Amino acid sequence: MKVGLIGAGAIGTYLLEELNRKKDKNIRVTSILVRNFDKYQHLEKQYDIRLYTSLDEFLDSDIDIAVEAANVQTVREMLPKIVRQKDAVIISIGALAEEKFLNEIKKIIEVNGHKLYLPSGAIGGLDLIENVAAVGIIHSVSLVTSKPAHTLTNKSIDEAEVVYKGDAAEAIKQYPKNINVSIALALAGIGFKQTGVTLIADPNIDENIHSIEVSGEFGTASFTIRNKPLPSNKKTSYLAAVSVIGTLKKITRSIHIR
Repeated sequence: MKVGLIGAGAIGTYLLEELNRKKDKNIRVTSILVRNFDKYQHLEKQYDIRLYTSLDEFLDSDIDIAVEAANVQTVREMLPKIVRQKDAVIISIGALAEEKFLNEIKKIIEVNGHKLYLPSGAIGGLDLIENVAAVGIIHSVSLVTSKPAHTLTNKSIDEAEVVYKGDAAEAIKQYPKNINVSIALALAGIGFKQTGVTLIADPNIDENIHSIEVSGEFGTASFTIRNKPLPSNKKTSYLAAVSVIGTLKKITRSIHIR
């Protein structure tokens, strides 16, 4: 599989190291779309890729799938054109919280026959939630996320403090860079307004902690993920980067565990 990568930041570099540097036999990044050619020109020789600054030229290059590793704004600007021509993987799924945009993407995919893959990012358990939601036996989904205080507030606090409590729809509006996981939960389960979210600023932790509770006719399920940052970039979730690699590898397999 030939991958076209959008963005060359922490997650993009991680993909290049894991796929190109380690010479994965089945998956390889061949094209990268960036805004600043000069800044990233060294990547061409370093990872044997071709750099582009034009979305049209990038999509016309010899790639099988486009992988976004940039930001929400990039998804909003580029995804409609991308899924008209290619299958895609996006990590900035907060863009899909806007219902009008989500519906637009769904229609484009239906008309053009391409697929959009959403990595699980910094959490797990989405397979169970999707399964029980598919047959309507899920009643509630809630998320409690605790993060280092300095990432959520400028105030100096000594104890953990709730900074947001409500639904996923409003959570992503107020904290667009901090609560993408709630969008993954909402899309897998019962929707943005029905997914409860509590966000806690905690001065006594140095990792992100996500606790998920699900209940329904099937019973109950609980998941807790304590997420370390990517070693090369403390602002990036390790699991978020890993989930992109995992998604690509699943696509190439003939047996899928769902």
